[in-house]
Amino acid sequence: MKKIVLASILIAGSLLADSDYNFFTKRGVAPVENAFYKSECASCHFAYQPGLLPAKSWTKVMGDLSNHFGTDASLEAVDNKTILEYLVDNSAEKFTNYKRSRKIVASIAENETPIAVTATGYFKQKHRGIPRRAIEQEEVKSLANCVACHTTAEKGSYSERDIMIPNFGRWDDD
Repeated sequence: MKKIVLASILIAGSLLADSDYNFFTKRGVAPVENAFYKSECASCHFAYQPGLLPAKSWTKVMGDLSNHFGTDASLEAVDNKTILEYLVDNSAEKFTNYKRSRKIVASIAENETPIAVTATGYFKQKHRGIPRRAIEQEEVKSLANCVACHTTAEKGSYSERDIMIPNFGRWDDD
């Protein structure tokens, strides 16, 4: 009996160790829990979770808010510092217990500093099969509009089972 229990533990342990998802990891990204960040950034766009980009990317984004994707989103220095600290302290490489954050970091070359989630290798791979007409329609407009299709994006969950593309229905990239 002891041998069976020991064998079961060893098999289960090896399966968990070789998995992208185990008892200690979470599937999505950590949700936004900073009210100030939400109020400042979500007043114009979706409040992207810090775990969607590494610290170097957030630093670059916050360093040029006068040209924030074609808009002047400049902040007072103290507000910029507060938001940057939150983003860096909660960036993708800090949350290795979240599967998507880990995969995003792994998809970015050391010499790259993407300033958009949509520019990461992981994002491009996950969205490669979506028809252009689904993306460019009025209800979606661009791949940067996460909440248009990911019904649980605000919670940090980007599971395929929660994707509903307007005028197209559920999406599964299998």
